[in-house]
Amino acid sequence: MRIDIPEDKDPINYVWGEMVPGIGIAASMFAMAVYEHSTLGLREFEAARLKIAQVNGCLFCLDWRTERDGEKVEEEFAEAVTNWRTTDRFDERTRLAAEFAELYATDHHAIDDAFWDRMFEHYTQAETVELSMCIGSWMGFGRLNRIYGLDAACVLPTHR
Repeated sequence: MRIDIPEDKDPINYVWGEMVPGIGIAASMFAMAVYEHSTLGLREFEAARLKIAQVNGCLFCLDWRTERDGEKVEEEFAEAVTNWRTTDRFDERTRLAAEFAELYATDHHAIDDAFWDRMFEHYTQAETVELSMCIGSWMGFGRLNRIYGLDAACVLPTHR
């Protein structure tokens, strides 16, 4: 870890809640809102989220699977996200979500009119704004956790 964490403190709660409470608590509320209020379908949500996790290299984010109403994406989904260009597991919305996330994180200047034309064939403007906000949250906060080594401190309950 790159930050000194008191021994009696949980690293995530300490960094996000105590180190900069005026920002960290608001940031964590935004991060939670992405999961609690998204109207995007689970597959397109997870395609974008996992693509950002792959770009960021966040260990926790790579391991996480969003659950909605008792459903999660299939085990092979992460591999399909890696191969979003060629996989036969994705419909066009899911494929575009992965592509948009990759471009957003690695080459946002390449998001041109031709891309938007394709995007707006399958998404409303509001959905693209929502997806952008989700991606921004995952990209920023996943990178924060990764660069400080907090992603290794986050352990899924199934891995304890």
